[in-house]
Amino acid sequence: MTGQNFIFATRLASNHPDAPGGGSDSDVVVETKPKTKRPPLYKVMLLNDDYTPMEFVVHVLERFFGKTHGQAFEIMLTVHKKGLAVVGVYSHEIAETKVAQVMDFARRHQHPLQCTMEKE
Repeated sequence: MTGQNFIFATRLASNHPDAPGGGSDSDVVVETKPKTKRPPLYKVMLLNDDYTPMEFVVHVLERFFGKTHGQAFEIMLTVHKKGLAVVGVYSHEIAETKVAQVMDFARRHQHPLQCTMEKE
């Protein structure tokens, strides 16, 4: 029997006067699958400044975002020319961690590089 037939058969049996429960519908079991909602994603962005060396930005992209040297160089140029670039899209916790890592690394190397995140 299919799931629908099983539910239908259960109702018929429970409505029968000789069935346990005295013919009430209170014994019907319906299975539902809850729909899980995907967590929101966040864009991590690097912002341009006039002081952070381009080589440092390339290094950050390789180290914290797993970019190849070529990818990192292209993203760095986008940051330089357009003022910012999205460097990755992550769950909230991962995006927050990436931003903190980049900001801490930049401060330790005395660069004003800014890294932010925003909901996609």
